[in-house]
Amino acid sequence: MRRRLLLGLLALAPAAGISPAQAQDGPQPKLPTEPLTIVTRDGKRHEFQVEMAIDPQQQMVGLMFRPSVGPNEGMLFDWGQPRESSMWMRNTITSLDMLFITQSGVVLRIAERTVPRSLAAISSNGPVRATLELAAGTAERLNIRVGDKVEQRIFGTAR
Repeated sequence: MRRRLLLGLLALAPAAGISPAQAQDGPQPKLPTEPLTIVTRDGKRHEFQVEMAIDPQQQMVGLMFRPSVGPNEGMLFDWGQPRESSMWMRNTITSLDMLFITQSGVVLRIAERTVPRSLAAISSNGPVRATLELAAGTAERLNIRVGDKVEQRIFGTAR
């Protein structure tokens, strides 16, 4: 599965006008940001400004080579439609929390404190519309759990 995902991403690189080697030389410039709110089951609202990774090139590079992610920042990978999501930490030098979010904006799965530079696949374990990467420890610090709601325009839940 991981090999298929990698081959699929590498196959998209030429269409995006880059070679696979170029995509992995360093961090990509900061992407446009949008607001995102996570509403926990106790009604607390946690506001973030997230970079929007919407095209294959942006998604392939993601947060690779970034030395840190701010406490109210992150990156939202918009897959466009629900699908299985499989991520890895190749060339990602800081630990992350990954939230896998359904089409309706519900957190399906959380992978906490991922291992930097790991090639292990981190799967959504079901169809999701998006994957949100936050600084490691954010889910625990804010008590974010599976079933919490995400408000953001791509889910049709933005206020």
